Amino acid sequence: MPEVLVPASRLVRWVDNFDSRHGGATLAVIDGALRGDAADGSWFVARLPFGEAYDAAADPGAMAAAAVPPEEWGVLLVRKGGFAVARLVRDQVAESKVGQRHVQGRTKAGGQSQQRFARRRDNQARQAYEAAADHAARILSGIAGPLVTGGDRSAVAEVLADPRLSGLDVDGRWLPVTDPRRAVLDQAIGDALAIGVEVENA
Repeated sequence: MPEVLVPASRLVRWVDNFDSRHGGATLAVIDGALRGDAADGSWFVARLPFGEAYDAAADPGAMAAAAVPPEEWGVLLVRKGGFAVARLVRDQVAESKVGQRHVQGRTKAGGQSQQRFARRRDNQARQAYEAAADHAARILSGIAGPLVTGGDRSAVAEVLADPRLSGLDVDGRWLPVTDPRRAVLDQAIGDALAIGVEVENA
C-alpha cells in the first residue's frame, strides 16, 4: 500500500482532516504505530521515521513530538545522471555534496556500433558510481545513525557495494527521487524526517 509522508508539524491537522472526512475516528497505539479507525470503515496507520516504535499516548500531537531525528544520520541519492549525499546532525545539514555526471541515453543503432555505445555508457555509469562512492565515503565516514537512500535501486546498490561504505546502517525507507539536484536533496531530507502514513479510504 502506498505511503503518504506527512511532516510531523502537520500530523495533527492531517488526523483532524481524516476525522472530519470520515465521520469521526477512534485512535489507538498498536504494534508501535498510531492507528485510526473511522466509522465508515476507513483507516490509517502512522509510523515514526527511522523505524522507531511509538509507544506513547494515542494522540497525534504526542506522536508529532516523538518524531525526533537521530543525533547523526545520512542521505544517499543515486541515479545514472548524478548523486547527492548528506550528513546531518538532527535536522541540520553538516556536510553535503551534489554531483552530476553525463551518462548517454540508449541508442537505436544496431550491430557493433550499439555494442561500443553500450560499453561507453557502462563505463560512464561506473565512473559516476565511483565518484558517488568517493564522496559518500568521505562525508558519511563514521556516522552512527541510519542512512536513508533513494533514486535508482541498482545505482544505489552499486555505490553501497564499495567496501568503504559496508558499515553503514541502511534505513528501511526508500525515496523514489528524480535526478539528484540540491532541491531534490532538500526535499528528500524532509521526506526522511516525515511520519509515514498508510491510509485506506472506504
